[in-house]
Amino acid sequence: MIPRRDQAAWRVPGRIEVLGKHTDYAGGNVLVGAVDRGVSALAQHIDGQAGELTATTTTATDPVRLRAGQAHGLPAGHWGRYLQTVLDRLTSNFGPSVPAHLTITSDLPPASGMSSSSALVCACALALADLNGWTTTELWERNVPDRLSLAGYLAGVEAGRPWRELLGAEGVGTQGGSEDHTGMLCGQADTLLLARFDPMEIRERVPFPSHWSLVVGVSGVLAEKTGAALEDYNRGPRTLRSVLARWNESTGREDTSLSAVLRLLVGEATGEEAAGSRELDRLLDLTDPGYERRRVEQLVIESLVLVPAGAQAVAAGDAGAVGEVLARSHALADSHLLNQVPQTNAMVDLARDLGAIGASAFGAGWGGSVYAVVPATDAEDFAAQWLTRYQREAGGPASATTIVTRPGTSASRLD
Repeated sequence: MIPRRDQAAWRVPGRIEVLGKHTDYAGGNVLVGAVDRGVSALAQHIDGQAGELTATTTTATDPVRLRAGQAHGLPAGHWGRYLQTVLDRLTSNFGPSVPAHLTITSDLPPASGMSSSSALVCACALALADLNGWTTTELWERNVPDRLSLAGYLAGVEAGRPWRELLGAEGVGTQGGSEDHTGMLCGQADTLLLARFDPMEIRERVPFPSHWSLVVGVSGVLAEKTGAALEDYNRGPRTLRSVLARWNESTGREDTSLSAVLRLLVGEATGEEAAGSRELDRLLDLTDPGYERRRVEQLVIESLVLVPAGAQAVAAGDAGAVGEVLARSHALADSHLLNQVPQTNAMVDLARDLGAIGASAFGAGWGGSVYAVVPATDAEDFAAQWLTRYQREAGGPASATTIVTRPGTSASRLD
């Protein structure tokens, strides 16, 4: 008999991707941390039939009513679609859920690039899993024995991928990786994680200097993942999968990611010499000129050069080196990923003009947020000036805002 609870609650923070733009779904390196804002989900056992779920948020006027395995009829982009994905996958993997109500609260700006959608998925999944007692089962413990495994599983829930013995199901539509979930579930206060995803591992915990702060500029341009925006987002993963398939076909190999291909060609080496190795021509020569080649070039430089260099510079508190790495990373996002908008580029330029140590857009792109690294003593004044100039000089929308933060703690159960 699985021990169930009357209620269970989790808080899951958002995350800041410092470096590693769109590298995780290729198995590559990232530098990521949790933030001090997040999403909380309280799950309560209610009267009803197995598989029934209702949910409310602090901003929704009407509750969402869902049932496992049944069409929800919700419009594209609706937050209830994420709950349906969670309910269906957990039901498929662990059996029918007790009838439940979810109360969701958040102080994380939606569609801001800080991965509010992944935080929602994680918080609701963990609250429901605890409510049903699934986290105490042998099946759970065998497949999700630690926080890193939990990040891999919940990323699979969101994307529809299987995880070990736990079969996949329909995801939310995005074909991303596990970076967001790793930052949220494995984060540590005042620390960034240097992680990679094939194999999935945290390679280093990088202390964030105590005399620095992160100021997030929320552009006011929503980084949504529906319609054309979803197609733009999925173009990146789809392109890299196509290149990987072409590589395996031409070589007769069965490499699982382009990161594995890079290790085959240059070993564990990183830095400019590794990224410039002629051995990489074996891969690059298989790409079509234009976006496909630039997409692979961005992966190589971001994963092999910028993430390791940025981690080293942050650990050393080297402001000059951090600024150079962030400038190069953002420029590649604009020229190679093609995922920036005028507003995010303007925010980066303004941050540098105001004297930030470094600045870069982050997250999926096509809107969202920019972060700036600044001296902690100047952070509040910087944030106010940055927002004022963005709205006055770049026409930033009234919904734009700024958040002063530092790398925060990971997801936690709430009593």
